[in-house]
Amino acid sequence: MYALGTFNVDLTPQDDDGFPVGRMLIEKTYAGDLNGTGTGQMISKRTEAGAAVYYAIEEVSGLLDSKSGTFTLLHKGYMDKNSQSLEVRILEGSGSGELQGISGSMVISQDENVHKYRLSYEL
Repeated sequence: MYALGTFNVDLTPQDDDGFPVGRMLIEKTYAGDLNGTGTGQMISKRTEAGAAVYYAIEEVSGLLDSKSGTFTLLHKGYMDKNSQSLEVRILEGSGSGELQGISGSMVISQDENVHKYRLSYEL
């Protein structure tokens, strides 16, 4: 099954002076086939050469195709001057409510400052 839509995201940097990586709080609002919120944390690192990496854990709560519940997304992103990649997966066993047993992955894109998602999932 697939769910399509858009989301807004707010990232709040955290003051972790003295640590070699940055940390941000994530707050998202999803619209479309997934209606709800996402909250979590992200850690990231950027090099002087322009390469960057980030990892995030996001708890999603809402309605997915009229089914209510929660699940956890794991984000892993990498970028350098020649390439970029992003993997977003549903954490196995993280579904609750009517979303218990959910599995799958998400593709995120951005077009003219609009964030879009495509969630491929099984229930």
